Amino acid sequence: MCVKGRLTGRPDDVIKMARKSKDGSNIPLHIAIIPDGNRRWARTNRLNLVKGYSAGINKIIDVCIWAQKQGVKTVSVWALSSENVKERSRGELSLLYRLYTRAAYDSGILKLLQENRAHVRIIGNLSLLPARLREALKRVERKTRMYKDLSINLLVSYGGRDDIEYAVKSVAARGARADAESIRSNLMTADVPDVDLIIRTSGERRLSGFLPWQSNYSELYFARKNWPDFGKGDLKRAIEAFKRRQRRFGG
Repeated sequence: MCVKGRLTGRPDDVIKMARKSKDGSNIPLHIAIIPDGNRRWARTNRLNLVKGYSAGINKIIDVCIWAQKQGVKTVSVWALSSENVKERSRGELSLLYRLYTRAAYDSGILKLLQENRAHVRIIGNLSLLPARLREALKRVERKTRMYKDLSINLLVSYGGRDDIEYAVKSVAARGARADAESIRSNLMTADVPDVDLIIRTSGERRLSGFLPWQSNYSELYFARKNWPDFGKGDLKRAIEAFKRRQRRFGG
């Protein structure tokens, strides 16, 4: 049963799903993030979309490194949903693709990933993306695949229902029996571990189909700040909220 509550004296709302940690650690080893609010941040600050999305993309790398310093081993970020790929205007998508491509070729970002021994994995229906962006993202994977200290799963053109559908079709195509294990092992996100803590910014209080298989027992933390304003202190508060939870698996 979910118990809704609010942290006293905090500006952030929390939905609590209590369970006991499997390894006894109070640190969320896997944090997943829905980074909402880039467009709202741009409007609030009277900036154009380029500035808003650029700030959001840069913040992804910052937060991943901050999380690593807190003891987190895996960070999964929903960089672009498949629904947005299908529904956003051509002009906005073209802008996003250009900015992600630029970031993927940014030597400064690559150096930061390498210095922190972070491995980036790209997950999603990449067939929906332009070839230049696909190659840019895969290049980052290749350049960081030898690192093990931090895993960054970048979900691009990803949707939770698409993930489940992909797995079911894969199982059916082989004529195999569809059960929990066969579906899990055929997900696009098959190698993504269960999520300990999900953070969503900009005040939205829903998961929108984010990592449905891995989020079954995740703790949820909803921050009111828009993603570009989400700082190191905000991340620490989310982790501290997680550490105060009494977690029970299976009920």
